[in-house]
Amino acid sequence: MCNYKTKSGQTAAPVAQIDGRAVLQPAGNRVVVDSTRPVKKSLTKSLSLPSSFSNSTTTTTSSIFDLAMGVLTHTSETNVTNQRCVPAIPPKPSRSKKVREQAVSIDVAGSIAAAQRVQAASVQAQRKMKIAHYGRTKSMVERKTNTLLVLDSSCEEKRCSFITPYSDPLYVAYHDEEWGVPAHDDKLLFELLVLSGAQVGSDWTSILKKREDFREAFAGFDAEIVAKFTEKQMTLISTEYNLDPAKVRGIVDNANRILEVKRDFSTFDKYLWGFVNHKPLTPNYKIGRKIPVKTSKSESISKDLVRRGFRFVGPTVIHSFMQAAGLTNDHLVSCLRHECCSSGSF
Repeated sequence: MCNYKTKSGQTAAPVAQIDGRAVLQPAGNRVVVDSTRPVKKSLTKSLSLPSSFSNSTTTTTSSIFDLAMGVLTHTSETNVTNQRCVPAIPPKPSRSKKVREQAVSIDVAGSIAAAQRVQAASVQAQRKMKIAHYGRTKSMVERKTNTLLVLDSSCEEKRCSFITPYSDPLYVAYHDEEWGVPAHDDKLLFELLVLSGAQVGSDWTSILKKREDFREAFAGFDAEIVAKFTEKQMTLISTEYNLDPAKVRGIVDNANRILEVKRDFSTFDKYLWGFVNHKPLTPNYKIGRKIPVKTSKSESISKDLVRRGFRFVGPTVIHSFMQAAGLTNDHLVSCLRHECCSSGSF
């Protein structure tokens, strides 16, 4: 039999305490506790929470769980209630469907859409006519022009783009009756040359309002009478009619130059129309901004006039004079006066 003795300083403990639990062990596995050294706490024990907190935690966890379940239940009930109270919103129609509905509602005879379609067809016809004109004879151009006029028959008669609803009636009448009409009278040519030079720095409306004053001041633009004006008469005209003395003197000098041209060409008309082969030029402008302020033809006429001693006859003034005297037909193709000035039916 095994003799079992207890050493000094040791205590026999048939029941051992491990992590706070009583565990029965055989005598050979006794735990010897050294009272002089502190017993190291187990890692599990050091990380564990106090018993009081553990007990309260269980209660708190259960209460939190119950609270969360109650909130979820309340939320789901609220959502169901809201879904019952909020009226159903109909779905928005698609963009394509909305556009089709608008098109159907607008696409009515006499509406804006109908007018836009007519205008688009007219523009397309003009483009086709422009392309078809290249290399074609005059008869074909006239036929296509007539077709274009038929398309535009429903539209209001048009004038050149510089004539607006706010234009002065005097200027509109000048456009409709005189501008671009071929002039062959020497007095009228002299008058238009003077007015074209006078409108530099001004406008045609202001000059047309002073037209009668110009006729009175320069004896109805009779070159033979104006050429004999004295210095005193020129000063009086400048003062009475509020005209620039240099321009008055220039008009008198031009009257003397016209008399010289008449001696060479018998008439001023033959001299001027000889530059265009006695036939109006027809550029057929489609857009107003395409009309130039001067051309190579106006430059050549200006050079010859300057060579003969004329004054105030620059290329820009001469081009304006050519437009007024009908040497060139600068009415737009869409203008009601274009065909009249080109065909000679005034």
